[in-house]
Amino acid sequence: MDRERSERGSGALEAAGSADAAGPAPRFPASLQDAAEWLRNGNHHPGVIALIRRARRALPGDPEFGDPLSTAGEGGPRAAARAADRLLRDRTAASREVSLGALQVWQAVTEMVARRPRDSQVTLVFTDLVGFSSWSLRAGDDATLTLLRRVAQAIEPPLLDSGGRIVKRMGDGTMAVFRDPLVALRAVLGAQEQLGDVDVDGYTPRMRVGIHTGRPQRLGSDWLGVDVNIAARVMERATRGGVMLSGASLDLIDADALAALGVSAKRARRQVFGAKTAGVPPELAMYRVHPRRRGIPDTDAAAPGDQTGGETS
Repeated sequence: MDRERSERGSGALEAAGSADAAGPAPRFPASLQDAAEWLRNGNHHPGVIALIRRARRALPGDPEFGDPLSTAGEGGPRAAARAADRLLRDRTAASREVSLGALQVWQAVTEMVARRPRDSQVTLVFTDLVGFSSWSLRAGDDATLTLLRRVAQAIEPPLLDSGGRIVKRMGDGTMAVFRDPLVALRAVLGAQEQLGDVDVDGYTPRMRVGIHTGRPQRLGSDWLGVDVNIAARVMERATRGGVMLSGASLDLIDADALAALGVSAKRARRQVFGAKTAGVPPELAMYRVHPRRRGIPDTDAAAPGDQTGGETS
C-alpha cells in the first residue's frame, strides 16, 4: 500500500515537473489588480481592436465616425463624439472603438429619423467677390473687415430665408447648399440685389456665383467630393461677376420657372485658347444667367438640356 502511494506521488511530481517545463498555464485574474491588468492588455490588443473595427464596418453609418471631419457641426452624436475624443485620449484602444461604434449607430439613426440620407442630391452654391484681393491690399484691414461684414449682412439673409444652409465662409467667399437649383437661383438673385446697396469708401463689390447640382458626400457639417470641386470651378468661370449654372442644375429648372425669375441662361463657350478649367468633366456645360429685357422675346436663351448657342465668359 505504502509502495503504491509512493509511486503515485512520484508520478504526480513528474507530471507537475513536465508542466512547469512547458511554461505556466493560463489563469484568470485572481485579484482586482490582476483583473485591471488583464483588461488593460485586452483593451490594447491589436487583434481585439482590429475585430471591433471590422464589426464597425458592418454597422449602420460611417465606420470612420469620430475623426474631426465627421464630428464637425451640430448634433447630439457629433457633440458626444467630440467629448469622447477629448476624454479617450488613447487612440489605439478597444474601448474607444466600442464607444465610437455606438455613436456611429446613433448618428445613423438620427439621420434616418430626420429622413436625410447622407449622400442625397443637393445644389451647391459658391460665391466670392471679384477683385477683392487687389482692393483689400489698397484699402487696408479696417475697410476690408467693414466690407466683409456688410457683404455678409447683405447676401446671407436671402440665402438662409430660402432654406439654404451656409456650410462655410472662406474670407470673401461662401459655400452654401440648397434642396434644389431653382430655390438656389432665386436666393442668389435676391442676394445679388441686396449686394447692390453695399458701398465702402466708394467701392461697390461685385459677386460671382457658381451653382451646381450633384451628390457630394456629406461628412459632419461639410460636403466633400467631385461635385463640390465642380461647383467651385463653375463659379470661377464667372470671371467678371454674375451667376453661372452647370448643365446639371439647368436641366432641373423648368423653362417657365426660369422666365418667372426674369432671367435667361446662355451657354458659355468652351475655352479654346485659354487654360482649360481643371477638375471639370469635359462634357459638362456651363451657362451664364442674364436678366431678360422686357418686351423682347428671349430667342437665344438655352433651354434645359440645349447644347447650342454660346458666349465667352
